[in-house]
Amino acid sequence: MAIGANITVWFPFLAVPIGSATVPVTLQTFFAILAGLMLGRKLGSLSMITYILVGVAGVPIFAGLKSGPMIFFSATGGFILSFVFIAFFVGWIAEKSKHKKLLPYSIAAIIGLILNYSIGVTYMFAAMNFWLEIPISYSQAWIVMVPFMIKDFPLSLLAALFMVNLAHRLPRRWINRYATT
Repeated sequence: MAIGANITVWFPFLAVPIGSATVPVTLQTFFAILAGLMLGRKLGSLSMITYILVGVAGVPIFAGLKSGPMIFFSATGGFILSFVFIAFFVGWIAEKSKHKKLLPYSIAAIIGLILNYSIGVTYMFAAMNFWLEIPISYSQAWIVMVPFMIKDFPLSLLAALFMVNLAHRLPRRWINRYATT
């Protein structure tokens, strides 16, 4: 997750200029979905909670090598919080699936993506209007996120495809053990 959050540190051309700010392109949604698919709802959400706590404690692992509790007062704080919910619900759906196939994993991944943007954009709208004092409408907040949704949609499906391939390569007892914890 930390590497996915900071990919623009190594590849700065992946940052997207929006207005006067530059927004880094990250792989965080991909890794949050993958955590749920691979680890299940309990361990997946616990891994995201651990990621957040390590970053809040001061290790620079959030996007742009940021850290600390002030991240929750930024416009992207809601996206970080959403990772816990993504991993939990994606993991829950994957655990309930009787077949470890592309369709159920893809549905879980898309639901994770919807959760990510629903929580993240709503939080961004509130942060910008209430404590950052940058007036923006709710529809404008969603419009600003369209390029990132376009990037995250295929990456979500890629996470599902990756998990299907991984599930076929691992012994069945490992998949059952970790995906249904």
